[in-house]
Amino acid sequence: MKNKPEPSNYDSLADQFINYLVVEKGLSDNTIASYSSDLALYLDFLTSHGIIDIAASDTAVILKHLIELRNRGLGPRSRARHLVTLRGFYRFLVQEKVTDTNPAKLVDLPKGGRKLPDVLKIEDISLLLDTPEVAKPLDVRNAAMLELLYAAGLRVSELVKLCIIDVNLEACFVRVLGKGSKERVVPIGQTARKKIDLYIKSARRILLKAKLSPYLFVTHSAKPMTRQGYWKILKQTALKAGFSQDITPHTLRHSFATHLLERGADLRSVQVMLGHADISTTQIYTHVALEKLKAVHTQCHPRG
Repeated sequence: MKNKPEPSNYDSLADQFINYLVVEKGLSDNTIASYSSDLALYLDFLTSHGIIDIAASDTAVILKHLIELRNRGLGPRSRARHLVTLRGFYRFLVQEKVTDTNPAKLVDLPKGGRKLPDVLKIEDISLLLDTPEVAKPLDVRNAAMLELLYAAGLRVSELVKLCIIDVNLEACFVRVLGKGSKERVVPIGQTARKKIDLYIKSARRILLKAKLSPYLFVTHSAKPMTRQGYWKILKQTALKAGFSQDITPHTLRHSFATHLLERGADLRSVQVMLGHADISTTQIYTHVALEKLKAVHTQCHPRG
Protein backbone atom coordinates (compact mmCIF):
# COMPACT_ATOMS: atom_id res chain seq x y z
CA MET A 1 0.00 0.00 0.00
CA LYS A 2 1.54 3.29 -1.13
CA ASN A 3 1.82 6.55 0.75
CA LYS A 4 1.19 4.96 4.12
CA PRO A 5 1.65 7.73 6.72
CA GLU A 6 4.19 7.73 9.46
CA PRO A 7 2.74 7.27 12.97
CA SER A 8 0.92 10.39 14.21
CA ASN A 9 1.31 12.09 10.82
CA TYR A 10 -2.21 13.47 11.17
CA ASP A 11 -1.32 17.15 10.65
CA SER A 12 0.10 16.37 7.23
CA LEU A 13 -2.94 14.32 6.22
CA ALA A 14 -5.30 17.04 7.41
CA ASP A 15 -3.38 19.70 5.47
CA GLN A 16 -3.47 17.60 2.31
CA PHE A 17 -7.20 17.04 2.65
CA ILE A 18 -8.03 20.70 3.29
CA ASN A 19 -5.79 21.76 0.38
CA TYR A 20 -7.66 19.27 -1.81
CA LEU A 21 -10.99 20.81 -0.76
CA VAL A 22 -9.77 24.32 -1.49
CA VAL A 23 -8.02 23.67 -4.81
CA GLU A 24 -10.07 20.90 -6.40
CA LYS A 25 -13.49 21.23 -4.76
CA GLY A 26 -13.62 25.02 -4.49
CA LEU A 27 -15.65 24.98 -1.28
CA SER A 28 -16.57 28.19 0.55
CA ASP A 29 -14.48 29.55 3.41
CA ASN A 30 -17.20 28.70 5.94
CA THR A 31 -17.44 25.11 4.70
CA ILE A 32 -13.65 24.73 4.77
CA ALA A 33 -13.60 26.05 8.35
CA SER A 34 -16.27 23.54 9.39
CA TYR A 35 -14.39 20.66 7.75
CA SER A 36 -11.16 21.72 9.45
CA SER A 37 -12.80 21.95 12.87
CA ASP A 38 -14.58 18.59 12.53
CA LEU A 39 -11.46 16.83 11.29
CA ALA A 40 -9.31 18.30 14.08
CA LEU A 41 -11.74 16.94 16.69
CA TYR A 42 -11.64 13.48 15.12
CA LEU A 43 -7.86 13.33 14.83
CA ASP A 44 -7.54 14.47 18.46
CA PHE A 45 -9.95 11.67 19.37
CA LEU A 46 -7.79 9.10 17.57
CA THR A 47 -4.63 10.34 19.31
CA SER A 48 -6.26 10.36 22.74
CA HIS A 49 -7.31 6.73 22.21
CA GLY A 50 -3.83 5.61 21.20
CA ILE A 51 -4.58 5.25 17.47
CA ILE A 52 -1.50 6.71 15.82
CA ASP A 53 -2.01 5.18 12.35
CA ILE A 54 -5.06 6.25 10.35
CA ALA A 55 -5.14 2.80 8.75
CA ALA A 56 -5.86 1.32 12.18
CA SER A 57 -9.16 3.20 12.47
CA ASP A 58 -12.40 1.46 11.55
CA THR A 59 -16.17 1.84 11.63
CA ALA A 60 -16.42 1.06 15.34
CA VAL A 61 -13.91 3.82 16.08
CA ILE A 62 -15.98 6.32 14.10
CA LEU A 63 -19.11 5.25 15.94
CA LYS A 64 -17.40 5.71 19.29
CA HIS A 65 -16.33 9.20 18.23
CA LEU A 66 -19.90 10.11 17.27
CA ILE A 67 -21.19 8.68 20.55
CA GLU A 68 -18.66 10.82 22.43
CA LEU A 69 -19.82 13.89 20.50
CA ARG A 70 -23.41 13.11 21.44
CA ASN A 71 -22.44 12.71 25.10
CA ARG A 72 -20.80 16.14 24.90
CA GLY A 73 -24.12 17.65 23.82
CA LEU A 74 -23.83 17.85 20.03
CA GLY A 75 -27.20 17.48 18.33
CA PRO A 76 -28.07 15.14 15.44
CA ARG A 77 -27.43 17.75 12.75
CA SER A 78 -24.00 18.63 14.09
CA ARG A 79 -23.08 14.94 14.32
CA ALA A 80 -24.36 14.40 10.79
CA ARG A 81 -22.07 17.21 9.59
CA HIS A 82 -19.14 15.51 11.35
CA LEU A 83 -20.01 12.28 9.56
CA VAL A 84 -20.05 14.05 6.19
CA THR A 85 -16.58 15.40 6.96
CA LEU A 86 -15.25 11.95 7.87
CA ARG A 87 -16.77 10.35 4.79
CA GLY A 88 -15.05 12.94 2.62
CA PHE A 89 -11.77 12.55 4.49
CA TYR A 90 -11.67 8.76 4.16
CA ARG A 91 -12.79 8.98 0.53
CA PHE A 92 -9.78 11.24 -0.06
CA LEU A 93 -7.47 8.78 1.74
CA VAL A 94 -8.70 5.91 -0.44
CA GLN A 95 -8.22 8.06 -3.54
CA GLU A 96 -4.65 8.83 -2.44
CA LYS A 97 -4.07 5.14 -1.61
CA VAL A 98 -3.36 5.93 2.04
CA THR A 99 -6.07 3.47 3.12
CA ASP A 100 -7.88 0.67 1.33
CA THR A 101 -11.43 1.29 2.52
CA ASN A 102 -13.78 4.03 3.72
CA PRO A 103 -15.10 2.87 7.13
CA ALA A 104 -17.37 5.93 7.40
CA LYS A 105 -19.54 4.60 4.56
CA LEU A 106 -21.15 2.04 6.88
CA VAL A 107 -22.20 4.64 9.46
CA ASP A 108 -25.62 6.26 9.25
CA LEU A 109 -27.32 8.85 11.43
CA PRO A 110 -30.96 9.92 11.77
CA LYS A 111 -32.02 12.54 9.28
CA GLY A 112 -33.87 15.78 9.84
CA GLY A 113 -32.81 16.27 13.43
CA ARG A 114 -34.35 13.07 14.79
CA LYS A 115 -33.16 12.47 18.32
CA LEU A 116 -31.20 9.33 19.01
CA PRO A 117 -32.53 7.27 21.91
CA ASP A 118 -30.82 7.82 25.23
CA VAL A 119 -28.18 5.29 26.22
CA LEU A 120 -27.89 4.11 29.80
CA LYS A 121 -24.49 3.58 31.37
CA ILE A 122 -23.59 -0.02 32.15
CA GLU A 123 -23.91 0.60 35.89
CA ASP A 124 -27.38 2.10 35.34
CA ILE A 125 -28.39 -0.92 33.30
CA SER A 126 -27.27 -3.18 36.16
CA LEU A 127 -29.31 -1.11 38.61
CA LEU A 128 -32.40 -1.31 36.42
CA LEU A 129 -32.09 -5.03 35.69
CA ASP A 130 -31.56 -5.91 39.34
CA THR A 131 -34.60 -3.92 40.52
CA PRO A 132 -37.43 -6.45 39.97
CA GLU A 133 -38.00 -8.68 42.98
CA VAL A 134 -38.66 -12.39 42.58
CA ALA A 135 -41.14 -12.92 45.41
CA LYS A 136 -44.19 -13.34 43.17
CA PRO A 137 -44.77 -15.06 39.80
CA LEU A 138 -45.31 -11.71 38.05
CA ASP A 139 -42.04 -10.44 39.52
CA VAL A 140 -40.16 -13.47 38.17
CA ARG A 141 -41.72 -12.91 34.73
CA ASN A 142 -40.91 -9.19 34.74
CA ALA A 143 -37.30 -9.84 35.73
CA ALA A 144 -36.90 -12.35 32.90
CA MET A 145 -38.49 -10.04 30.33
CA LEU A 146 -36.32 -7.09 31.33
CA GLU A 147 -33.13 -9.13 31.27
CA LEU A 148 -33.95 -10.63 27.87
CA LEU A 149 -34.84 -7.24 26.38
CA TYR A 150 -31.32 -6.00 27.08
CA ALA A 151 -29.50 -9.32 26.62
CA ALA A 152 -30.70 -9.71 23.02
CA GLY A 153 -31.43 -6.09 22.07
CA LEU A 154 -35.01 -6.96 21.17
CA ARG A 155 -37.78 -4.66 20.06
CA VAL A 156 -40.71 -4.76 22.49
CA SER A 157 -42.93 -6.22 19.74
CA GLU A 158 -40.41 -9.04 19.30
CA LEU A 159 -40.23 -9.66 23.04
CA VAL A 160 -43.97 -10.15 23.54
CA LYS A 161 -44.33 -12.33 20.43
CA LEU A 162 -41.68 -14.83 21.51
CA CYS A 163 -42.98 -18.38 21.76
CA ILE A 164 -41.71 -21.05 24.12
CA ILE A 165 -40.23 -22.98 21.16
CA ASP A 166 -38.21 -19.90 20.16
CA VAL A 167 -36.01 -20.20 23.24
CA ASN A 168 -33.08 -22.62 23.37
CA LEU A 169 -31.70 -22.37 26.90
CA GLU A 170 -29.22 -25.19 26.41
CA ALA A 171 -27.52 -23.36 23.53
CA CYS A 172 -28.29 -19.89 24.97
CA PHE A 173 -30.07 -18.24 22.05
CA VAL A 174 -33.53 -17.04 21.03
CA ARG A 175 -35.08 -17.17 17.59
CA VAL A 176 -36.72 -13.84 16.79
CA LEU A 177 -39.24 -12.86 14.13
CA GLY A 178 -38.43 -9.24 13.34
CA LYS A 179 -39.68 -6.57 10.95
CA GLY A 180 -40.82 -7.83 7.58
CA SER A 181 -41.14 -11.34 9.05
CA LYS A 182 -37.35 -11.69 8.92
CA GLU A 183 -36.05 -14.32 11.30
CA ARG A 184 -32.80 -14.09 13.22
CA VAL A 185 -31.01 -15.93 16.01
CA VAL A 186 -29.53 -13.94 18.90
CA PRO A 187 -27.33 -15.17 21.79
CA ILE A 188 -28.66 -14.26 25.23
CA GLY A 189 -25.91 -14.93 27.76
CA GLN A 190 -25.93 -16.81 31.07
CA THR A 191 -27.69 -14.18 33.19
CA ALA A 192 -30.72 -14.08 30.91
CA ARG A 193 -30.71 -17.87 30.56
CA LYS A 194 -30.95 -18.34 34.32
CA LYS A 195 -33.78 -15.83 34.75
CA ILE A 196 -35.77 -17.29 31.84
CA ASP A 197 -35.21 -20.82 33.14
CA LEU A 198 -36.50 -19.83 36.58
CA TYR A 199 -39.53 -18.18 35.01
CA ILE A 200 -40.39 -21.17 32.81
CA LYS A 201 -40.00 -23.72 35.60
CA SER A 202 -41.94 -21.78 38.22
CA ALA A 203 -43.83 -18.56 37.48
CA ARG A 204 -45.07 -19.43 33.98
CA ARG A 205 -46.75 -22.62 35.17
CA ILE A 206 -48.51 -20.71 37.94
CA LEU A 207 -49.67 -17.94 35.60
CA LEU A 208 -51.03 -20.43 33.04
CA LYS A 209 -53.23 -22.14 35.66
CA ALA A 210 -53.17 -25.48 33.83
CA LYS A 211 -53.97 -23.75 30.51
CA LEU A 212 -51.84 -24.01 27.38
CA SER A 213 -50.18 -21.14 25.50
CA PRO A 214 -47.51 -21.07 22.80
CA TYR A 215 -46.24 -17.70 24.05
CA LEU A 216 -43.25 -17.43 26.35
CA PHE A 217 -44.47 -14.50 28.43
CA VAL A 218 -48.07 -14.62 29.70
CA THR A 219 -50.25 -12.56 32.02
CA HIS A 220 -51.98 -13.62 35.24
CA SER A 221 -55.01 -14.54 33.07
CA ALA A 222 -52.83 -16.85 30.93
CA LYS A 223 -53.02 -14.45 27.94
CA PRO A 224 -49.94 -13.27 26.03
CA MET A 225 -48.29 -10.07 27.23
CA THR A 226 -49.06 -6.96 25.16
CA ARG A 227 -46.71 -4.18 24.05
CA GLN A 228 -48.68 -1.60 26.02
CA GLY A 229 -48.70 -3.82 29.09
CA TYR A 230 -44.95 -4.21 29.05
CA TRP A 231 -44.34 -0.48 28.53
CA LYS A 232 -46.24 0.14 31.79
CA ILE A 233 -44.18 -2.50 33.61
CA LEU A 234 -40.90 -1.03 32.39
CA LYS A 235 -41.99 2.48 33.39
CA GLN A 236 -42.90 1.27 36.89
CA THR A 237 -39.60 -0.60 37.21
CA ALA A 238 -37.60 2.47 36.15
CA LEU A 239 -39.41 4.66 38.69
CA LYS A 240 -38.81 2.07 41.40
CA ALA A 241 -35.10 2.03 40.50
CA GLY A 242 -34.98 5.79 40.95
CA PHE A 243 -34.68 6.93 37.33
CA SER A 244 -36.18 10.33 36.55
CA GLN A 245 -35.73 10.16 32.77
CA ASP A 246 -38.12 8.34 30.47
CA ILE A 247 -36.82 4.82 29.85
CA THR A 248 -38.43 2.89 27.00
CA PRO A 249 -37.81 -0.59 25.57
CA HIS A 250 -35.84 1.05 22.76
CA THR A 251 -33.57 2.66 25.35
CA LEU A 252 -32.44 -0.83 26.30
CA ARG A 253 -32.12 -1.91 22.67
CA HIS A 254 -29.93 1.08 21.83
CA SER A 255 -27.91 0.57 25.02
CA PHE A 256 -27.38 -3.06 24.00
CA ALA A 257 -25.87 -2.05 20.65
CA THR A 258 -23.82 0.83 22.07
CA HIS A 259 -22.34 -1.22 24.92
CA LEU A 260 -21.31 -4.03 22.57
CA LEU A 261 -19.59 -1.60 20.21
CA GLU A 262 -17.91 0.24 23.06
CA ARG A 263 -16.53 -3.04 24.41
CA GLY A 264 -15.02 -4.11 21.10
CA ALA A 265 -17.72 -5.96 19.16
CA ASP A 266 -17.48 -5.64 15.39
CA LEU A 267 -20.24 -3.71 13.68
CA ARG A 268 -21.43 -6.49 11.40
CA SER A 269 -22.06 -8.89 14.31
CA VAL A 270 -24.07 -6.21 16.12
CA GLN A 271 -26.06 -5.52 12.94
CA VAL A 272 -26.94 -9.19 12.66
CA MET A 273 -27.99 -9.39 16.32
CA LEU A 274 -30.18 -6.29 15.91
CA GLY A 275 -31.79 -7.73 12.78
CA HIS A 276 -30.79 -4.85 10.50
CA ALA A 277 -29.24 -7.06 7.80
CA ASP A 278 -31.55 -8.04 4.94
CA ILE A 279 -30.77 -11.75 5.11
CA SER A 280 -32.73 -14.84 6.08
CA THR A 281 -31.83 -17.31 8.80
CA THR A 282 -31.27 -20.17 6.38
CA GLN A 283 -28.71 -18.15 4.42
CA ILE A 284 -26.65 -16.76 7.28
CA TYR A 285 -26.98 -18.89 10.40
CA THR A 286 -24.62 -21.77 9.82
CA HIS A 287 -23.18 -23.47 12.90
CA VAL A 288 -19.92 -21.55 12.57
CA ALA A 289 -21.66 -18.19 12.20
CA LEU A 290 -23.84 -18.78 15.24
CA GLU A 291 -20.86 -19.85 17.35
CA LYS A 292 -19.04 -16.67 16.28
CA LEU A 293 -22.01 -14.53 17.30
CA LYS A 294 -22.22 -16.34 20.64
CA ALA A 295 -18.50 -15.78 21.24
CA VAL A 296 -18.82 -12.06 20.43
CA HIS A 297 -21.85 -11.74 22.70
CA THR A 298 -20.20 -13.62 25.60
CA GLN A 299 -17.01 -11.59 25.33
CA CYS A 300 -18.55 -8.15 24.84
CA HIS A 301 -21.96 -8.13 26.55
CA PRO A 302 -21.78 -6.82 30.14
CA ARG A 303 -24.09 -9.58 31.38
CA GLY A 304 -23.14 -12.33 28.94
